[in-house]
Amino acid sequence: MEKQLDEKELELERERKQKKEQKAQATSGGPKKSEKKQKKKGAEDENPEDFVDPDTPSGEKKLLAPQMAKQYSPSAVEKSWYSWWESAGYFGADPTSSKPPFVIVLPPPNVTGALHIGHALTVAIEDAMIRWRRMSGYNALWVPGVDHAGIATQVLKWKDQYGGTILGQLRKLGASLDWSRECFTMDEQRSIAVTEAFVRLHKDGLIYRDYRLVNWDCTLRTAISDIEVDHLELKDETMLKVPGYGTTVQFGVLISFAYPLEEGLGEIIVATTRIETMLGDTAIAVHPEDKRYKHLHGKHAVHPFNGRKLKIICDAVLVDPTFGTGAVKITPAHDPNDFEVGKRHNLEFINIFTDDGNINSNGGAQFEGMPRFAARVAVIDALKEKGLYKETKKNEMSLGICSRSNDVVEPMIKPQWFVNCQTMAKSGLDAVRSGKIEIIPQQYEQDWYRWLENIRDWCVSRQLWWGHRVPAWYVTLEGDQLNDLGSNNDRWIVARNEGDAILGAQQKYPGKKFQLNQDPDVLDTWFSSGLFPLTVLGWPDDTADLRAFYPGSVLETGLDILFFWVARMVMMGMHLGGDVPFQKVYLHPMIRDAHGRKMSKSLGNVVDPLEVINGATLEGLIKRLEEGNLDPNESIIAREGKKKDFPDGIAECGTDALRFALISYTSQSDKINLDIKRVVGYRQWCNKLWNAIRFAMGKLGDHYTPPATIVVSAMPPICKWILSVLNKAIGKTVTSLEAYKFSDATSAIYSWWQYQLCDVFIEAVKPYFFNDSQEFDSARAACRDALWVCLDNGLRLLHPFMPFVTEELWQRLPQPKDFCRKSSIMITEYPSAVKEWADDKLESEIDIVLDTVNKLRSLKPSTDTNERRPAFALCRGQDIAATVQCYQSLAVSLSSVASLKILTESDETPPDCSTAVVNKDLTIYLQLQGALNAEVELEKLRKKKDEIQKLQHALSQKMDASGYREKAPPIVQEEDMRKLTAFLEQLQVISEAEKKLDV
Repeated sequence: MEKQLDEKELELERERKQKKEQKAQATSGGPKKSEKKQKKKGAEDENPEDFVDPDTPSGEKKLLAPQMAKQYSPSAVEKSWYSWWESAGYFGADPTSSKPPFVIVLPPPNVTGALHIGHALTVAIEDAMIRWRRMSGYNALWVPGVDHAGIATQVLKWKDQYGGTILGQLRKLGASLDWSRECFTMDEQRSIAVTEAFVRLHKDGLIYRDYRLVNWDCTLRTAISDIEVDHLELKDETMLKVPGYGTTVQFGVLISFAYPLEEGLGEIIVATTRIETMLGDTAIAVHPEDKRYKHLHGKHAVHPFNGRKLKIICDAVLVDPTFGTGAVKITPAHDPNDFEVGKRHNLEFINIFTDDGNINSNGGAQFEGMPRFAARVAVIDALKEKGLYKETKKNEMSLGICSRSNDVVEPMIKPQWFVNCQTMAKSGLDAVRSGKIEIIPQQYEQDWYRWLENIRDWCVSRQLWWGHRVPAWYVTLEGDQLNDLGSNNDRWIVARNEGDAILGAQQKYPGKKFQLNQDPDVLDTWFSSGLFPLTVLGWPDDTADLRAFYPGSVLETGLDILFFWVARMVMMGMHLGGDVPFQKVYLHPMIRDAHGRKMSKSLGNVVDPLEVINGATLEGLIKRLEEGNLDPNESIIAREGKKKDFPDGIAECGTDALRFALISYTSQSDKINLDIKRVVGYRQWCNKLWNAIRFAMGKLGDHYTPPATIVVSAMPPICKWILSVLNKAIGKTVTSLEAYKFSDATSAIYSWWQYQLCDVFIEAVKPYFFNDSQEFDSARAACRDALWVCLDNGLRLLHPFMPFVTEELWQRLPQPKDFCRKSSIMITEYPSAVKEWADDKLESEIDIVLDTVNKLRSLKPSTDTNERRPAFALCRGQDIAATVQCYQSLAVSLSSVASLKILTESDETPPDCSTAVVNKDLTIYLQLQGALNAEVELEKLRKKKDEIQKLQHALSQKMDASGYREKAPPIVQEEDMRKLTAFLEQLQVISEAEKKLDV
């Protein structure tokens, strides 16, 4: 074993340093002034320009300053690296490569939008995956793209004008996307693919046109799909803001009114939550077995405002005779249940709303032109005038709200294009059940099954002015009496282009003259997004990319679009691409604020990732709020929220700290309560890494050359230990990444860097460098080698999570002689476990030493500053004594005590000592010499005793439980008995310590 610095040599080294400090203090009046003078003298010898990076031309490798800056600066570190990575081609993937493929498609953000914190989480996770796989020898492809959702007109012009904003933000986040494959959902290639998909699905009988009840958004004036509807559960009467209305609107009530019956039969009372829809009623339904209404079967009620006859029909499916009056008004054109009743009974379907939600002529001249919720009030007033209004009661209800516009969804009958999802949904179900697709976390599989088992046909047409136009042409024949576009669903020709449509019409109507008009509707943006895994690789063409990279490896996205996007990609990918589009689906949690609230502009708690990266003053944060067009009340709430959460603004954190923090949060399952203070903490940790490298560069020296291989067996124990725990950290990180447990990976890396490398190893090896004795040349050399190996592996291990700071620090590390150095850390090999480094026995021994150090630190009085006190280790047995003896100098160095004397059970315990139990075999004492407070020490012992007694009690209960001896494996019973014995022995040690303090 390599000789270590013994306790005497450590003491001599400390004395030399102490004399220097005392001399400096004596001449300068105190340590603070001395430090200032030393710093000032050092500063005079330094050239400030040596610490400033020279300007780097865009796209070239970053030029580094001769000296490392004394403090980590995110903006300085993160400058220039990305443009070099990109121009060097490090992000590209090769379809001809023999490496195994690893493929991710970036969920396409809206081209006119800006990145929000959810995008930042997506980028952080996906870039970590892609960088790790790239470093692990995979042909890693990460495909960028943007979606056209949210653009009004002149789509490509908007894309060119605004698309650069979000693409620049992706680069700011360090996203190593293959920009050579950048695509846009409305570019020419993707548009051709969308048309092809529509035509093929129509040919396969999966796309059809029909008059159906759809979810209509009166603000957007378009149909929306079921999953774009949020359901607001109302427990009571509620006044809500609705877009376009100056006052709030009443919901959560049930209004009863009477319809007069013909032939003088009196009246029939019905109830509704949407009183305005009575203008479109065409029937009243009762249960066929309800005796109260037997005499009315086949009779009619009379509409009070237009005289329309409403037939009394019998419907056992819809009507519950025990609910309300047992009579139900039927509005087939504006209610899903009533729509089905209308079809069963061949009722008239009367639409009473215009596309923007006003009452049309069918609603009657008295109400025509009124906004629907103004008509709600007017109808009640009119019913009261006629004596037909009965009452308004509170009523629980579910209110459909459009997730995009926040408008109340209105069921309306419209001719639309639909996708029959039944067979494709079954394929999606089978893919997950068979394990062909794995959903992570697994708990969301049940949501997948529930949704796909109950899927309804997908309305894919939208009444918008932008998007992919429906590739269908309506045929109007010469002499048609009714030539309204779309009035006859049989007249549609679906084709790839107008030329094909003309040929199709000629074949369908030979010899007839006709006119073709393309459907003005566009396709749901999720239709083109659902094709993305195929279209980004060149589908429908048989491309090299498609052959090499389809199916993809993993789809990472937020759990909120599992059905919006993920299910549609699976259904369309399997049907059109012949295979699942990806093998795994990883769903990240939704980000909320530090208080657990959903982020919203009105609360002022939305976090812009760029404000975290660059920092922002409180004034700047409030100014951004004021640019958001909030109404005055919301603005007040939002401003107060910002002042409360960020009284001093947001400190500059940098991309690396933000990425690491977001990934570390992913253990929080379905929600992340984001506290910016945690991001700031990781920014400070980056400074710790920076200083670790600065220390290392100083100790390695300008002429150090790392060896090509290291001989671990010849190293001091502390070097063997750091390599062994590094080995464990590497193994834990890799297995965590493979299992998609990203927070476990960040935890393993952070713990090794912080608690093992910085807190222990670097502190432990400092004495070797402070002592110039030739006797320790070999140990110093081993420490240098171990330090270099740690930093090289540690930076590569961390790189996928913190790409910028790791690149900059790694570039400063010396490289082995005759070693073909990679030009960038991002194309080096990811660390893998080294069998020869593993040393569990040594780790166990040093764990005992570190526990001893922590206990000694905890025993020091808070008033102690630099005072070193004698310590003692009472060892019960030869093995523990040998361990403490072996690492005595390490314990002294790390705990900053004057000495550590080993005692046996026959030795007298020294007086005036504070006591702590490390384990049943080891108790440590710190001699306080007059500073001992017996009451304080007894309280510490009492707390420790309580803690152990609780553990002992819980274990005893487990062992005394019924069936324990019969069911628990013998090895578990032996371990439990060992633990119980250890608890009892520790309690005995504490009891003896208490007796000594009581004397």
